[in-house]
Amino acid sequence: MAGDLASPTPAHGGPATAYVVLPNDIDDPATPSGGNGYDRRLCRGLSAAGWTIREHVVPGDWPRPDRAARAALAGVLAALPDGAPVLLDGLVASPVPEVLTPHARRLRLVVVVHLPLEHDDEGAALAAAVAVVATSEWTRRRLLDRYALPPGRVHVARPGVDPAPPAPGSPAGGNLLCVAAVVPHKGHDVLVEALAAVAGLPWSCVCVGPLTRDRGFVAGLRRQLTGHGLADRVRLVGPCTGAALDAEYAAADLLVLASRRETYGMVVTEALARGVPVLATAAGGLPEALGRAPDGTAPGLLVPPDDPAALAGALRRWLAEPDLRRFLRRAARGRRRTLDDWTVAATVAGAVLAGAVAA
Repeated sequence: MAGDLASPTPAHGGPATAYVVLPNDIDDPATPSGGNGYDRRLCRGLSAAGWTIREHVVPGDWPRPDRAARAALAGVLAALPDGAPVLLDGLVASPVPEVLTPHARRLRLVVVVHLPLEHDDEGAALAAAVAVVATSEWTRRRLLDRYALPPGRVHVARPGVDPAPPAPGSPAGGNLLCVAAVVPHKGHDVLVEALAAVAGLPWSCVCVGPLTRDRGFVAGLRRQLTGHGLADRVRLVGPCTGAALDAEYAAADLLVLASRRETYGMVVTEALARGVPVLATAAGGLPEALGRAPDGTAPGLLVPPDDPAALAGALRRWLAEPDLRRFLRRAARGRRRTLDDWTVAATVAGAVLAGAVAA
């Protein structure tokens, strides 16, 4: 990005204002998500960079809005001044091109895509925007492959991460942590099958994440745990934030993520910020989040998604090979030093907004 585009000051010299459209659960502690956390930190970073941020929280079950939710969004957009830069969360924008398109010439619409919905409505909605912000290079490639978007209008602003003290780690490495909403695409059922295959080794697993988004899946997972005799070794503790989540990371030896799909995986960099190695699938943007230490070594292990045998094999290696644990911990602490904070993402987003206004 050119440096002059990052300035939020418009040509007339007054303060720049950006309007941000967010889903209604943005600050709900019962349903924390990477997307909501990203939006909140982006707003904070833009404000720190000099933008005046006007938030509009839209009611509705996004990305499955009913007629009332669509009308509420239409009302928000209609009330905004001509030429205003508007940053919209993709969960709100992508399913409703018919709401966005009437304002496409009047407003400077910028859509943040956390997780592509991958249907025709999304393509039409993104076509109505002057720019798109993707949260990973993998997401950008996915959008460009699927939709006829000009490449120069799709930008990448990867999530940042806050510095954190390194986790001490235990000698045996048996404290496993999974941080993810308990829903099918996060692969908890695959993780349980893998854990059952290494039940003879010493480990315990804490699963942090909302339990209310798919109650049927959670009920089935509990039955699966009971059937394998793992109900006392795998704890589903629900959502954790703040100090409680920090404590879970501090106690962890290994972050385990069995996702079937993932655009980036903020929990990966949150673990690496503490020097905690990662065992994850190679789904979507997870390899991008894992990255490499300065010496080129990977700070974790990647396995194919939906492959409990491969996941079990990697778990067995981690638990049974002290040399591997030492190697991966050293790599994770090296990767820890290379992670970007949130100012980088906010700088990119600010440049995109300023460019949208200039255009």
